[in-house]
Amino acid sequence: MIQIVRSMASVAPLFAGWQETIIWSCLQGEMGEVYAPVGEAPVSALATLDVTQQARRAAGEPREELVRFLPPSRRPDYHILVPQNEGWARCIAGVYPQARRVTRYATEKTGMLFDRTRLARLAARLSPSDQLCPVNTTLYQRCLASPWSRDLVAQFPTPAVFARRGLGMAVLRRGRLVAGAASYSRYRGGIEVEVDTHPACRGQGLATAASAALLLACLDRGLYPSWDAHTRQSLALAEKLGYRYSHAYPAYEVAWTP
Repeated sequence: MIQIVRSMASVAPLFAGWQETIIWSCLQGEMGEVYAPVGEAPVSALATLDVTQQARRAAGEPREELVRFLPPSRRPDYHILVPQNEGWARCIAGVYPQARRVTRYATEKTGMLFDRTRLARLAARLSPSDQLCPVNTTLYQRCLASPWSRDLVAQFPTPAVFARRGLGMAVLRRGRLVAGAASYSRYRGGIEVEVDTHPACRGQGLATAASAALLLACLDRGLYPSWDAHTRQSLALAEKLGYRYSHAYPAYEVAWTP
């Protein structure tokens, strides 16, 4: 049996030293939940965000029941499991032999100084037909309406919650949503950045402009825009914006079927 952890102090040591904003969001009570086996002092735990349950981090002693666990009312078609170590990696691969092991790329999260002048210049590199706009209630709904853009806002369950706790910049081309950069999640003092572009509009600098505008908006608000790259292309964009590479780490992409 698995239960929601109510005392974050009881599981925080299991995640000690893990520089992941999703973990910080959960431990700080900002977003997400932490789960652990019932009836014992936690020696294993799973941190996961609330709404889509896609982003999951496993820590402590490897436990198959935590790897298998999904809240019954929140079964995603796809989720990403990140192991704390190779013990967890073997556990995940054993439970989900169909899972795809991928490499993700972390950037530094402390001591970063961004060049505002450069970011402003990158944000301005749009064609006359394109326009940068903050993600408002209308654009929130439009982001949710398309598979390619829904992760820009999906962790925030309503437009009101996004307006209060989220942040995003969209690129409109003749009024049509074609790209965006927004807060995938929120933690104290910062956000985790999500960037998406319509498949037909990739390679045109739209993600660069939206991301640069989002970073400027974060800096204006005293928020740190954490960037965790899913691909080398994402890492290249991050470095173009001024981030510094930290390290690579494994993750497992799991497709869930009933």
